[in-house]
Amino acid sequence: MTVLSRSTLMRLRRVRRGWTKVPLGLWLACMVIALVLLWPLAYLFIRASEVDAKAVQGLLTQRTALVLGRSLLMVLAVNVGAWCIALPLAWISVYAAIPGRRIWTVLVALPLVVPSYIGAYVLIAMYGPRGLLQQWLDPLGVERLPSLYGFPGTLIALILHTYPFLFLGLRSAFLQVDQSWVDAARTLGYGVRKTFWHVLIPLIRPALAAGTVLVSLYVLSDFGAVSLLRYSTFTRAIYVLYESSFDRHQAALLTLVLVCLIMLLLWLEVVLRGKSQTRRSHAGSMRTPTRVPLRRWRFLAYPLLGGVVFMALLNPVIVSSLWLVRGIQAGESFHPVMEAIGNSLYAALVAALVAILLSLPVSYVAERYVGKTSRLAAMAAYSGFGMPGIAIALSLVFFGARHAPWIYQTMFLLTLGYMVRYVAMAIGPLRTQLGQTTPRIEEAGRLLGLNATGVLTRITAPVLRKGMLAGAAMVYLSVMKELPVTLILAPTGFATLATRIWSATEEAFFARAAAPTLILVLVSALGIALIFSAEDL
Repeated sequence: MTVLSRSTLMRLRRVRRGWTKVPLGLWLACMVIALVLLWPLAYLFIRASEVDAKAVQGLLTQRTALVLGRSLLMVLAVNVGAWCIALPLAWISVYAAIPGRRIWTVLVALPLVVPSYIGAYVLIAMYGPRGLLQQWLDPLGVERLPSLYGFPGTLIALILHTYPFLFLGLRSAFLQVDQSWVDAARTLGYGVRKTFWHVLIPLIRPALAAGTVLVSLYVLSDFGAVSLLRYSTFTRAIYVLYESSFDRHQAALLTLVLVCLIMLLLWLEVVLRGKSQTRRSHAGSMRTPTRVPLRRWRFLAYPLLGGVVFMALLNPVIVSSLWLVRGIQAGESFHPVMEAIGNSLYAALVAALVAILLSLPVSYVAERYVGKTSRLAAMAAYSGFGMPGIAIALSLVFFGARHAPWIYQTMFLLTLGYMVRYVAMAIGPLRTQLGQTTPRIEEAGRLLGLNATGVLTRITAPVLRKGMLAGAAMVYLSVMKELPVTLILAPTGFATLATRIWSATEEAFFARAAAPTLILVLVSALGIALIFSAEDL
């Protein structure tokens, strides 16, 4: 039996408590990764600081105020719509006694895999002035349907593809509610409706607020839907300035305004998350919620369930299939689609692998050590996730075109943009897995003579297989759907499924967009399935 010295025991206690200093190799790796991930945001501030007073004065115009007002109006309207859908659906999925409740829950959550620009394309192709619905109604004398461009269509598209974020958070909050609160309310004579408003709503208010912040972040950073439906928000105005102006300082300034709004929302989300955790700490029993029959409310519940699933999930598949048939009949070539599939798979695979390589040291330091290095590494990773894709892309293209032309419009710069945007998605599952793994196996490796790098590569990494798979799948899925980063940073002629959908729908070639849309939805659904199945591996 090995007898450990007093100094060895003290060192192991410090390792377990996270008091030791970060090893030099890990420290250098985390600092390099942090600098790379923070550089786009820093360079954006540097580029904006170079502008003259005339450019700043040009920012403080009525046009900027109009863009800000339009963006905030859309955020407010989408949140109201998402509340009206997600709140009753979350309650139904947890408390309602309806046939096929689990199937309905999965179907309601699945629109999460459909990008907003596909939702916008489907609205235009089906319900637009000259869409499929108008063509079916043409024998009845309907020559043109009302236009969906602008605020109405953008609002519908964003509501249908943001409510799952709120739905999943609210459903989780309902499941965390102590069932004894509900039972006590019913014992005191509260009906279902009164229990909902006076007991459940106060308990899930933190989750509702946090979900609202998440939806707001999505709306502010969305590029595809607002561009296709021609509603001028920050992202569309920035892209127009970037495309139409040789002096792009104005675009950099407008991007900074958007980034400041995003950072304000991220700060608000952190505050709300803290309050939410405090509230949950008082939860008691985790008994299965008591199901209640809907009775006369079923006449509202079933149309809501069916309507949401049809509009957000089935509609994209049906409409794309119909336009695909038309494209085949018209002799549409599928060779560009096959090329786009290869490019998308290649870009997503490279991004997923690089994300895992970058996230391993950052996750390990953030979870196992306490100090400035771990905080800086985590902050750098999550700062990019909070930035809109168009801001990241513009900051990198500004830097590449001006200071590093050898990486401009290369796969290196495109992959770097993906890393800044999505490496946090790989870090999250890894940190969760590390938090559930005892550090004693790492301590044993230290006692056997391995240094910190050896422990990370030979012991920790194999243990984190599930977290690595889940993180890689999330990055892979996100890159497959990413539009603004790919659109701006991709090498010349490098078309992906997302950019082909966007370019085809922008020119109203709906048959040309049908095949990549169906493929992207299928791949996204498989990615979500892989993420969920990773728990059982």
